[in-house]
Amino acid sequence: MSDAAAPPEGPEDGTDTTLSGHAGELAVAVARAHGVETMFTLSGAHVFPMYDGAVKADPPMRLLDVRHEQTAAFAAEATGKLTRVPGLAVLTAGPGVTNGVSAIAQAQFAGSPMVVVGGRAPANRWGSGSLQELDQPPIVAPIAKAARTLHTADAVLEGMDTAFTAAGSPHRGPVFVDVPMDELFNSASGALPAAGHARGADPDPDAVSEIAELLASATRPVLVLGTDVWADGAEEAALRLVEGAGLPTITNGMGRGIVPGGHPLLVTKARGAAFGGADLVVVVGTPLDFRLGYGVFGGKDGATPAQVVHVADSPGQVSGHATLAASVSGDLTAVLDGLLEALTQVVRRPDWSTWVSELQDTVRAATERDAALLGAEADPIHPARIYGELVPRLADDAVVIGDGGDFVSFAGKFVEPKRPGGWLDPGPYGCLGAGLGAAIAARLARPSAQVVLLLGDGAAGFSLMDVDTLVRHGLPVVMVMGNNSAWGLEKGPMQMLYGYDVAADLAARTPYDQVVTALGGAGETVTDPRRIGEALDRAFASNVPYLVNVITDVDAAYPRTTFGI
Repeated sequence: MSDAAAPPEGPEDGTDTTLSGHAGELAVAVARAHGVETMFTLSGAHVFPMYDGAVKADPPMRLLDVRHEQTAAFAAEATGKLTRVPGLAVLTAGPGVTNGVSAIAQAQFAGSPMVVVGGRAPANRWGSGSLQELDQPPIVAPIAKAARTLHTADAVLEGMDTAFTAAGSPHRGPVFVDVPMDELFNSASGALPAAGHARGADPDPDAVSEIAELLASATRPVLVLGTDVWADGAEEAALRLVEGAGLPTITNGMGRGIVPGGHPLLVTKARGAAFGGADLVVVVGTPLDFRLGYGVFGGKDGATPAQVVHVADSPGQVSGHATLAASVSGDLTAVLDGLLEALTQVVRRPDWSTWVSELQDTVRAATERDAALLGAEADPIHPARIYGELVPRLADDAVVIGDGGDFVSFAGKFVEPKRPGGWLDPGPYGCLGAGLGAAIAARLARPSAQVVLLLGDGAAGFSLMDVDTLVRHGLPVVMVMGNNSAWGLEKGPMQMLYGYDVAADLAARTPYDQVVTALGGAGETVTDPRRIGEALDRAFASNVPYLVNVITDVDAAYPRTTFGI
C-alpha cells in the first residue's frame, strides 16, 4: 500500500503529512481529509486511478457505482446538502461529464457543496482526436463556483484541496476539476494540505443593529428561513431568534424543519396571509426569486407594501433586483444571534401577539380545510389522500425527498418536518430526475432513518433504472408515486392557455412497481384510497427498495399562484 492511502493524521495535529503515489491516490487522500466518505461514480477507464486510490486507502473509501452519471452527481449534491460536507462525484471523460451537468447546475442554484472530478483525454494525445477528447471546464464554468484542469499529477494535491475548500465555503456550491488520463496515472508527492472548516465573515454590526431597529418598529413582521440557514450550520441560532423574539416564521427548502412542524410560530400554512399582510419581511438564507414573489410583499387590500430585509451568507447572495430596506451578509449564526441580542436591548420591546394570533387562526383554518382533502375518498384518488396516509407514518428523523412536479407540490403543502436537515427538493433549478441519487445519498448519510422518495410518474422516467443501484448496494428506500399518467405541471397550464394540451400525456396506469420488482426490489399498485395506508406499512416493513404506485386523478391539480416566471 502506498503512503497516499494512509490515514491523513498530519493536518489534524498541525503537522504536514508527506504523501507519495499516483495522482488518483493523492486525490482520494485530499477528499478524505475534507471529510468525504463516499465516491459516487459510473465506471470509466479515464478515472480508474481514482478507484484504485479508493480501494487502497486505509480504510478503503466507499465506492458507490450507479447506472447513469446524473445519479452519481445528484447523489453527491444531496450528500453535500445532508452532511454539509462536500459530496464527491467522479465522472469519466466526455459524456460522463456532460451527463452530470444538470446536477452541477442544480447544486449551483441550491448552494450545495460538491466536487466533481472529471476524466479527461490524455495530455500526450491532446489535439489528435483521442477518445472523448473534450475541453470540459468551459462547459461547466458558467454553472459552477470554479472549473479548471489540473494539468499534471504534481498539481493534484493543491488543486483538489482548493476545490474542496471552495465548495464548502460560503456561498457554497459545486466545483469541477478534470485531470488528463495519463497524468492521473502518473506519480507525485507532496504535503497533504490541512483541511479547514469554512466560516462566513463577521457581519457588519451596524447593519445587524439597523435590521433589529426595523424589527422593533414593525407591527406585522414575518421571518423567512431558507436552505442556507441549514447549510451554514445556523439552525439552532435561527430557532433561538424565532422563539426568543416571538417571530412568526415561514420556511422553505432545507430551512424546513428548523422550526419544527406544529410549532406555534411556524406559519407556513398561512403563507398568503403572512406575506400579504406583513409590514416587514426578513428573508434569511434564500434568494428573493419566483418562490418568494421576487421580493415583493405586503400591499394586501391597499396596504403599504412591506419593507424587505435580505440576510445572506456572503455579499454576492444579497439581492440586486429587489428594493431592500436593509441587508447584511456573513456568518448566519452571528447574524441571527446578533439580531436577538439587539432586540433584547431595545427600550420598548415590540408586541406582535395580535399579529401572531391572527396568523395562528389562519393556520388552524387551513389545517381544518386540509383535513377534508387528506381524508378524501375520491375515485380516482386525490393526491392529497396519499399525504393523509403518509404524514402520520413519518418518524421525526425521516428524510423526505421530492422528485416531481404537481405531486411534490402537494408534499410542500402537507409535509412539515419535525427536524432540520430532513427535506430534499431540487431547489429553484427545478430539475427532475434528482430523486434516486438523493435517495441513495440519504440512505448512506442517515442509515437508521426512514428515507421516503416522493416520485411523480414523469420524474420517475429519468432515473428509475437506478433502483438497480439501491438493490445492488443494499439500500432500502420507500418510494411513493403519485401516478396521474401525465405531465401534470404542464397539462393544466397548457389547457388554460390554449384550450387543449399536447405532449402532456403518459401511458395510462403504468405499473412502475413491476419495474422495481424486476430490478430486485418490491412494490404494488394502489387504486383504492382505503388501501394506501396498508401499502405504506408493507413498504416500511419490507427493508428493500419498495414502490407504492398510487393511481391518482389527473384533474386534481395543485392550486398554484405562480408558474415560476
